[in-house]
Amino acid sequence: MVRPVKAREIRDLSSEELEQKVADWKQELFNLRFQAATGQLDNPMRIREVKRSIARARTILRERELARQAKEA
Repeated sequence: MVRPVKAREIRDLSSEELEQKVADWKQELFNLRFQAATGQLDNPMRIREVKRSIARARTILRERELARQAKEA
C-alpha cells in the first residue's frame, strides 16, 4: 500500500516540482477512476488519498502565491 504524502514532505519541494507532482497525481486519479468504472480497482481508498494529496499540494502552492503577492505589495 502506498502511504499518503505528508504536508511537510510537500513543503520541501520547489514550486516547479510541486506542479509536476500535481500533474502526476491527476493522471493517477484519472487512471484510478477508469479502473473503478471498469470494476478493476483493487484499493478504492487510493482515490481518496490521491485527491487529498492534490488538495494539499494546491493549498501549499496557493499559500506561496499569496506570500509572494504580499511581498510585492
